Amino acid sequence: MRAIEISKSGPPEVLRLTERPVPVPQAGEVRIRVHAAGVNRPDVFQRLGSYAPPPGASDIPGLEVAGEIVDGDLAGSGFRIGQMVCALVQGGGYAEYVTAPIEQCLPVPRGLSALEAASLPETFFTVWSNVFDRARLGRGETLLVQGGSSGIGVTAIQLASTLGHRVFATAGSDEKARACEALGAERGINYRHEDFAAVVQQLTGDTGVDVILDMVGGDYLPREINCLADDGRLVIIALLGGAKGQLDMGQVLRRRLTVTGSTLRPRSVAFKAEIARQLREKAWPLIEAGDIRPVIYQTFPLEQAAAAHTLMESSAHVGKIMLQVI
Repeated sequence: MRAIEISKSGPPEVLRLTERPVPVPQAGEVRIRVHAAGVNRPDVFQRLGSYAPPPGASDIPGLEVAGEIVDGDLAGSGFRIGQMVCALVQGGGYAEYVTAPIEQCLPVPRGLSALEAASLPETFFTVWSNVFDRARLGRGETLLVQGGSSGIGVTAIQLASTLGHRVFATAGSDEKARACEALGAERGINYRHEDFAAVVQQLTGDTGVDVILDMVGGDYLPREINCLADDGRLVIIALLGGAKGQLDMGQVLRRRLTVTGSTLRPRSVAFKAEIARQLREKAWPLIEAGDIRPVIYQTFPLEQAAAAHTLMESSAHVGKIMLQVI
């Protein structure tokens, strides 16, 4: 099969088209003929040598796909050979075939193409796990999304706003801030020209937000603590601004704040299966009703994966960057 491999750590040009053996599904797995795959920031980190695949995972990048089940262990799953699904995988998505745990597969939502469906798993699994499970965003609570124009960001904005929450989002330009608002954010904040903490305090009457979804870390931490409401929760899912920041422990104690974080890729199949169950029950109907829509910025053929990574690193996009495999 055709696949994209990382020939060595380095810039996008180290991605090269190659031939690899078709993977063989193990117990509890299916083999998927990939129609499309998503490009995500962890793929970039893997290419740079700073995010190794978990033990046993494919070294081929790619964490989400959509395509046709061609064979494998479907026992008790309700899926069938030939069915179109989208799936979260530990790696191997940049290829014509990939194996996936059947419990991490979801049906392609009605009305969506394979390309659109492939844009869903990584961001929906991540957002649901962190915003609704870990941070427990509850009825009447508010959310601040850092990086609102990213793939994670557009998913978090749409999910939270559709479920009735006030959402604020940061972005790197006025145009991106307006795009966040078009997706459901009450206010897009251009972090290059505005202090997001001051804006949030103004918008909330100095009470702050209940939950912050953060992909930055670093020097954002003090300002995020300042704009959390009492009993607020900060959940960190990436460290684009650095791994170290100052934490005011006095505020954590006095105002009962929670600072937490997670990475999804190394978690167990059972953990991800529970997220898939919740998504199918609570998020998929919203997608099929048109309340939430995939946001795809640009699509590249598989062999142009390097160009897709160049675009990802430029941060010029709003939403998802995709690879068309078939």
